[in-house]
Amino acid sequence: MTATRFSQARQRSIFLVASGMSTAGSFAGLTAKGWILMNGTENPMLLALHFAALSLPTLLVSGPAGVRTDRVGCETVLIQAQWALLAAGLLGALSIPLLEGTAQVGALLGSTLLVGIASAYELTARNKYCALLVDEPTQLAPYLTSFSVVFNVGKLVGPPIGGWLVALTGAATALSLDALTYLLPIASVIWLLRPNLEQEQRSGNQDQASLLHAWRDCGPTLRHVLRFTAVICLVGFFHPGLAPLIAADTIGPDPRDLGLFTSVLAAGSITGGLVLQRNSHRFCQRPCLTLGCFALITALAQLGMAKGETRGLVLMMAFLIGAGTAGLLSSTNLITQVGSKQVMRGRMAGLSQIAFLGGGGLSGILAAAITLTLGLKSAFAIAGGIGLALAVVEISQRGQTVLDETTKLRSV
Repeated sequence: MTATRFSQARQRSIFLVASGMSTAGSFAGLTAKGWILMNGTENPMLLALHFAALSLPTLLVSGPAGVRTDRVGCETVLIQAQWALLAAGLLGALSIPLLEGTAQVGALLGSTLLVGIASAYELTARNKYCALLVDEPTQLAPYLTSFSVVFNVGKLVGPPIGGWLVALTGAATALSLDALTYLLPIASVIWLLRPNLEQEQRSGNQDQASLLHAWRDCGPTLRHVLRFTAVICLVGFFHPGLAPLIAADTIGPDPRDLGLFTSVLAAGSITGGLVLQRNSHRFCQRPCLTLGCFALITALAQLGMAKGETRGLVLMMAFLIGAGTAGLLSSTNLITQVGSKQVMRGRMAGLSQIAFLGGGGLSGILAAAITLTLGLKSAFAIAGGIGLALAVVEISQRGQTVLDETTKLRSV
């Protein structure tokens, strides 16, 4: 069946809306899973493992996902990944009525692990797919950042939906919503969108189709962007995994308190995304300054969380953490896509995932270990202090780096 003939602008809007609604369902499901694990075990390490199951597969899968996207084609990989996400979501939903105790926990973690694997393929393919929906190359940066804003809107509305559904109807409803919302992007890609597939460049040469070749060929600035992102995420990107614990410790134990906390994080993420969207071209030109400033905001907010005593201050710092981390991650994705050749953008998306989600997964485990021994405030203080030092060094030493100058050093 052929797609309906919509304009390119309308197709971009359809893809944004479908992906945003799917994201809302996903975060409703993740919130529900986190609350189930926290309520049943009260073990911060298990929460860290839950986030690690979502993020750490990127260390092994994102590379092959990027290579496959560049060789097979982004549309094919995107559709396959979306079907895999639907199957993984259904596994989590079915575990609630069918399993109990350790078996249920194992099924929930397994569902999240499969989501993490499928998401690695989905994200690499989606980034390259976006370039096929724009009319002019100059539209790519604003569109990618618009995608980030819609993604964060899904993060805003998803957690309270998940919290309320758990409180009013049970976890199975929240997880079922998560699974069913994956049907929206599947339907849009198959029946509604007509990307310019002739424009896509694929890597046919075996020697030049590897992840290592993309790393070597992307240029020194993009390599530094990836390294800095990995380090700063390893230090302080633990709030997604420990969100149930942070919310319970600072706001309250009710699932709606978790929804409030994650919604404030998402509101900050939307703000960071909007700032990036309105300055996308200018921020791309100074990649190290951009990343350093977003890292600085995150670090200062983490230090504020370490000192936070009141509910209002905690929520304010959570807002800044959301803005800083979203700006950092979206900037990394934007800079590596815009600054790389079209033929390697799938692999560059894979490298970006390895940097921020791989580092984030390990960060959650490290923060959980510090929390178990020294307490949550100490974890925030240590992460904020190290992040502050890294951000200041990045801004002072590399803040004047311009992307256009260094892209000339890429090999042909």
